[in-house]
Amino acid sequence: MRGTLTGQRYVEDILRPHERPFLKGLPGAIFQQDNARPHTAGVAKDVLRHFQTLPWPARSPDLSPVEHVWDQLKRQMSSCHSIHDLELAVQDLWAYLPQDNIKYLISSMPDCVAACIAAGCGPTRY
Repeated sequence: MRGTLTGQRYVEDILRPHERPFLKGLPGAIFQQDNARPHTAGVAKDVLRHFQTLPWPARSPDLSPVEHVWDQLKRQMSSCHSIHDLELAVQDLWAYLPQDNIKYLISSMPDCVAACIAAGCGPTRY
């Protein structure tokens, strides 16, 4: 996504066209996002009011599996000299992410959440 992600852009470009239809197809699903400003904007909360969302403790990005995926991508990323090169590199790396790694991250969520609770919502080994 180019530019600044505002609450309104989050709703128009992500929630309405992608997340809301996806969540409608998964009855009982729990939506997870962090406390980034676009996620906590009133307009975003309004769109998500009909869905269950995971309460997110402050300063706990270590709970999100996608943060670990982004870390894996960054470690593999070569230097890029333009936005276009960066977009192509990220798309290519994303397409070839080992699915076993992603499945492991997802399956580790119950342990990750339990560790966060045990740590009083502080840092964990995850």
